[in-house]
Amino acid sequence: MILDQLELVDFRNYTSRAFDFDEGVNVVWGKNASGKTNLLEAVYLLGTGNSFKAKIIDEMVRFGQELGRVRGRLSGPASAQGYGVAKDDGRDLEVMVTKGMVVGVKTLKRKYLIDGTSKRKRDYVGYLPVVVFRPEDMDMLTGGPDLRRTFMDEVLCQVNESFSRSLSVYVQALRRRNRLLDAIREGVVNRYSLTFWDGLLIKHGNVISAERENLIDHINSLWKRSELFNDLKLVHEKSAISETRLLQYKDEELAAGYTLVGPHKDDFRVLTGDERDLGIYGSRGEQRMAVLALKLGEIYFCEEKLNDKPLLLLDDIFSELDDVHKKEVLRVMRGRQVIVTTANKGDVSLLKDAKVIELR
Repeated sequence: MILDQLELVDFRNYTSRAFDFDEGVNVVWGKNASGKTNLLEAVYLLGTGNSFKAKIIDEMVRFGQELGRVRGRLSGPASAQGYGVAKDDGRDLEVMVTKGMVVGVKTLKRKYLIDGTSKRKRDYVGYLPVVVFRPEDMDMLTGGPDLRRTFMDEVLCQVNESFSRSLSVYVQALRRRNRLLDAIREGVVNRYSLTFWDGLLIKHGNVISAERENLIDHINSLWKRSELFNDLKLVHEKSAISETRLLQYKDEELAAGYTLVGPHKDDFRVLTGDERDLGIYGSRGEQRMAVLALKLGEIYFCEEKLNDKPLLLLDDIFSELDDVHKKEVLRVMRGRQVIVTTANKGDVSLLKDAKVIELR
């Protein structure tokens, strides 16, 4: 699908503004703090239902307002999809964000609409697949394992409805189970109260682990065929969950007050051919190369699963890349819809025939 139009109302620093995009490369150029990243965040929210930077939903609503809107008009062939299922040409997508109260009435903090009809998030996601690449992604290898789990989960939630559903159930069951572990430790309930939640964690945790493994295998296969990245290998450090494993750690869990095994403890590492962990021993340049390789893997994985090219959102990344990897990004951009931001007017010259949108 192609994002033709975007309208922002009381979103971040935007009071009301509309944008028209070409089906090729679109360059958003402006000074720092002009709203470039906010625009990309809005597109990402429109596609995934999530923000890539907001810690709380309230942040996305313009200061002094109660409700923000992001609307987008899509066009494309009927093969364009939500989770790979053919849908009609054209769609109007909208996400409303609130602080929880509108005109004194308690309301949902996020609401998703397709052609004006309210939808559950899992029925909304998939119409506009997006891949975002930002300078902050360069910390993926050196940051905590939650960053790497988030990378895997955000990719998979866009292409696999069963994964998205299992992840949602797992997260809720994990919270309940952790509260029960505290209650057991305090003597309020007994261990039998865990049985139901153990079953949910095992069932949905195994779905999560299997799909993450599939993603990692796909990226490794891609890297093997790449001249730039064939020395890299992605290793999944899986925390398996089963009745046996939960029983094995039952005493430690009671002492800690939370669940110690399961996919919420998963991680991955990027190794070179000589088994060097780039997250620990890689230079900054090598780590940038590895993150770029992961993002390209995400792009091609989404394309294969959805039979559609995701919209690429590139947030001022050229300053992070050397000439070789700039050329690789420019190559990948060909034949795809791209929205790229920059504060450097020199970057605009790299992108021939691009539509330029200036923010003031």
